[in-house]
Amino acid sequence: MLETILLAFLVAKINGYEISQLFKSWTIYPLLIFQIIYLIEQVIIFSGNYEFVGFIRNLEPIYLCLHLLLVFKYEIYTSSIIGAGFVLLGGFLNEITMKANGGFMPAYPTLSYLTGYVKPETFSLVNDIHILGDSQAKLKILTDYIDLGYSILSIGDVFIRMFVFIIIYFSIKKINNLTSKGEMQCYN
Repeated sequence: MLETILLAFLVAKINGYEISQLFKSWTIYPLLIFQIIYLIEQVIIFSGNYEFVGFIRNLEPIYLCLHLLLVFKYEIYTSSIIGAGFVLLGGFLNEITMKANGGFMPAYPTLSYLTGYVKPETFSLVNDIHILGDSQAKLKILTDYIDLGYSILSIGDVFIRMFVFIIIYFSIKKINNLTSKGEMQCYN
């Protein structure tokens, strides 16, 4: 989800917000630590070791909950409710796709084959919810087909990542608004 955070930074910067203010509070650092763990896992996968794929997948709910630190710190409750709606919608879309496909999420790697993230034998080596998509897959528009080269996302996954984008962006916006009003002392 690093690209989601970087996108939130970019949009905040385009809108004239100072991103560095976010790093003056400890609340962003648990998220960054998780991102480092995630990057290490990606390097391990690129090296052909798929042993930890399920481990990181099990940590994703914890990662999403870590965003609550920012929600409570900067009191961005309305934004977080909207973001939670995206998580629910994304989870629902993923769930109905998996139910339609016998409990599995079909994936259609393209760029990931070129980068080496996925190899033809990957799906038989990794014992998780993903299977290689084929012509038999149902609800193909909701399957994992958005290939980033190091991750393959579904539309549901994109909606879930909207939560991360919203929380990071609106935290930056709130910090900047408070700083411009001189109210930031009470938040540090």
